Amino acid sequence: MYHYDYVTEKTCSQVISLDLEGDKVHNISFMGGCNGNLKTIPLLLEGWSVEEIEAKLTGIECGRRGTSCADQLAKAVRRAYEAQQNGEVQDLD
Repeated sequence: MYHYDYVTEKTCSQVISLDLEGDKVHNISFMGGCNGNLKTIPLLLEGWSVEEIEAKLTGIECGRRGTSCADQLAKAVRRAYEAQQNGEVQDLD
């Protein structure tokens, strides 16, 4: 499994962590943000593909931020998938 940490932009959550197995997303977790919502999202999306998550979540906005935790998750899964395909290893320092 490939682990990826994504630093969010313009949201209450600061980091989204997830694992990929091929194009399937597992173990999504958020650091910071709205506790109830960000516990629910990982439960609902466990095992979904990168494409499914992008199709459902891309473009969702929270207030006037122009993005949301859900939209940032869509970006995170795409970046993680591309990094996995390119054989990139994340520096976790």
